[in-house]
Amino acid sequence: MGESKRRKAALGEDYGKESNILPWLPITKSQAGQFMKLSNRVTWIGIGTLVAIWLTVLFIGPLLGWWQVN
Repeated sequence: MGESKRRKAALGEDYGKESNILPWLPITKSQAGQFMKLSNRVTWIGIGTLVAIWLTVLFIGPLLGWWQVN
């Protein structure tokens, strides 16, 4: 009997299902990875937006005569 068959017999219906991060938390490891990718992407978008706003306030606005920075 191969290792796969032994594992399948031992796990029963749970065979092939992804395990949770913590037993009491219904989030799988792949869902946690997807969340990390999403949060990383959103963070970089926020940083880019912050830089764009900063450049607009400091350089673009005064150059176009929208306001003056003292």
